[in-house]
Amino acid sequence: MTRLIILFVSAMLLASLSACETQESPKPSVLFAHAWNSGIDPHEPAVQVQEIVADTFVLRQSLRTSFEAPFLYLLLGEDKALLIDTGVEGVDLRAEVDRLLAASGRAGMPLVVMHTHGHGDHVGGDAQFADRPDTIIIGHTAEDVAGFFGIDQWPVDNGAFDLGGRKVDVLPTPGHHASHVMVYDAVTRILFSGDAIYPGRLFFVCEKAGEYAASIDRVASFAETHQIDWLLGGHVEMKATAGQSFGQQNNSRHGEHLLELPGSAIGDVKAAFDGIGDYPRVTPFPEFMLLPHPADPTGMYPPDWCKPA
Repeated sequence: MTRLIILFVSAMLLASLSACETQESPKPSVLFAHAWNSGIDPHEPAVQVQEIVADTFVLRQSLRTSFEAPFLYLLLGEDKALLIDTGVEGVDLRAEVDRLLAASGRAGMPLVVMHTHGHGDHVGGDAQFADRPDTIIIGHTAEDVAGFFGIDQWPVDNGAFDLGGRKVDVLPTPGHHASHVMVYDAVTRILFSGDAIYPGRLFFVCEKAGEYAASIDRVASFAETHQIDWLLGGHVEMKATAGQSFGQQNNSRHGEHLLELPGSAIGDVKAAFDGIGDYPRVTPFPEFMLLPHPADPTGMYPPDWCKPA
């Protein structure tokens, strides 16, 4: 049902924006040496990998395998590796992860598989790792996440995890999903922000606006005491042209927004939620779109379908 709602909302919004649509070329990335595959080449690999710095890998699942085209993250420490999200089922993610570990001189390294949240496009590859030796797959509920990372009071407390010489912070950020978290890596000064902040449609049920806003407030407070240079999220759905998004279920794109958002994007999203007013409305911003929706959209239409009766 959630997926049907999302598809319906996107179709309605894109129809309303098409009359003024333009296209700009994306700016060059300062983090990545190559442009991300966007489904244009029919022979592109099912998973594209780029290394930001040593022991920090970003993997993108091809649009040709799923219109979600999720981004996954692999961080290596001295003792273990951390995989953030497993994407959509149907690609051999485990082989790619093991290849990267072997190429880094860490073949067979213990692995922890976690998720920014429990939606199917972020947990689809979990089963591939079920029989991998020395591997832990964290569950998809808030209780599972809190228990593993030692978060005493969800969602107000943060958790932590030590990979061996590399410690990450785990920030509960429910709103988009009950178990949503962000992961901060002090080595790269990157916040892996999942579907809570990314260049795309920030989906949430109308009644969850307050919970989502509170999560962003806590992230903004965290940013006051931690240097966050970049945010890397779960997808790219926006175009390089400010305020415009791609339709869903397309297997190729032209002119994507950059994956990375600057640390200042936290303040931009906070301001967007602070400005909601009496009720949340579907609202485009230059680098993202607030997309509240009712749990049951029957007989209701965006952008004001969260308006109280």
